[in-house]
Amino acid sequence: MNILIVDDEKDIADLIDIYLKNEGFITYKYYDSKNVFADLAKLNIDLAILDIMMPDVDGLALCSKIREKYTFPIIFVTAKVESIDKINGLMLGADDYITKPFIPLELVARVKAQLRRFRTYNNDNRKTDLIDFRGIAINNRTHEFFFHNKKINLTPIEFKILWYLCNNRGIVVTTDELFKNVWDEKYYKLDNNTIMVHIRHLREKMNDTGKNPKYRDFPKIKVSI
Repeated sequence: MNILIVDDEKDIADLIDIYLKNEGFITYKYYDSKNVFADLAKLNIDLAILDIMMPDVDGLALCSKIREKYTFPIIFVTAKVESIDKINGLMLGADDYITKPFIPLELVARVKAQLRRFRTYNNDNRKTDLIDFRGIAINNRTHEFFFHNKKINLTPIEFKILWYLCNNRGIVVTTDELFKNVWDEKYYKLDNNTIMVHIRHLREKMNDTGKNPKYRDFPKIKVSI
């Protein structure tokens, strides 16, 4: 998933960036907010982490601007601790608030919690039989897969793998998790080879490779050891 980081304190922005990348997230980092809103249309952001105290356009103003068009979760990270600032941020549309200094793993946990909450809410309020992004179109009702408007034939297992990965795009999926959700059986280490063969076949049908993938936010497979 794609995370936006906006903080004029370079060390903090870089620290957040490192921890999120270690968790498999794709990050877009800015040290000021001047060009952020203009870039949002092409970034496909899933969650934003904003500092409040920034020169030019501060985090509160940026949050307000974002909320005019986007609904993804927003977390404020700031040194300001006054209750009125927290209230203002939440009223402008922020979803969470953490003060500096903070424990990076706590921020990561909050990011994951907000993404889970947002995904659950959206899944409850929209049809989930269709997925359409970046040239990939999947219909779970008809079990059809279109790649850049060309129909691609998949085996039932390949389709289940593709559907699961697309539903969790941008998140690192372990082979253990994938096996349990696709095969509905207990996972053993020997099953790694079975899974990776199916993944290779999927990539071949999409003219993709594991060494130089075109779809870096999908799929991300972490082999269980």
